Amino acid sequence: MAQQDGIFLKKRFGQHFLRDSMVTDHMIAQVHVNDMPVLEIGCGDGFLTRAILKHPVKKLHVFEIDAEWADYVRKSVQDPRLQVDNVDVLRVDFEMLRADAPWIILANLPYQVTFPILHRIQEYRDLFKEGVVMIQEEVAQKIVKTGGRGYGYPALFFQHYFEWELLQLVPPTAFLPPPKVHSRLIYFKRRIVIDPIPDEPQFWKFIRQCFSQPRRMLKNNLAGSIYDAEKLPVQFDGLRAQQMSMVDLLLVWDIVRGVRSV
Repeated sequence: MAQQDGIFLKKRFGQHFLRDSMVTDHMIAQVHVNDMPVLEIGCGDGFLTRAILKHPVKKLHVFEIDAEWADYVRKSVQDPRLQVDNVDVLRVDFEMLRADAPWIILANLPYQVTFPILHRIQEYRDLFKEGVVMIQEEVAQKIVKTGGRGYGYPALFFQHYFEWELLQLVPPTAFLPPPKVHSRLIYFKRRIVIDPIPDEPQFWKFIRQCFSQPRRMLKNNLAGSIYDAEKLPVQFDGLRAQQMSMVDLLLVWDIVRGVRSV
């Protein structure tokens, strides 16, 4: 098992520590950190933490799930702007950040919990202005898709609430230990104006059903579910959800709910 500074890296936390300063420089350059509060999710041994603190940030708040690394960074990085909390970001109450909002997010996210973390950011999106996160390349591509293979719930959901931009592709050699896949920096910015969706929580469950088997026709994915596929007009007979835009799917949503006919 890999270790550093006498502390073992833990596979259960997906610990791959960034070791390329050109990547951190590129990451920070994409956002406006001057006099802004910055949130880092998962500091590890503090490689990105130190890079952020070279800039005139207002404060840097870190959520780190690993108690050993949280303690290591507290002791090794002496800066009054830094606060390190040993917490699981999936359980922390983000309301603690509200007094200093809006925040900038900079983070190298663990691959296995990328989507759950992004969902938490979306849930508290009013607290965040923009950010750059490092995620698995395959996941980044799913988020920015607008159709075709790989397009589905993640793209529709996260594009509805945020603007996204693919940044630098990062090879495994930029990390210690190197992961088995390429990573990608991706920029996001909260949308200020969001089109309302009728019965929004149920709509996203409906979208998951539409893409439950992406290669199947839309009507087949809806057949046998709580959504009445028989209400759909013939123009949808040969379509897969992958071929449909958000506007198209909102129309289908209104039809299956019985509030609109075509």
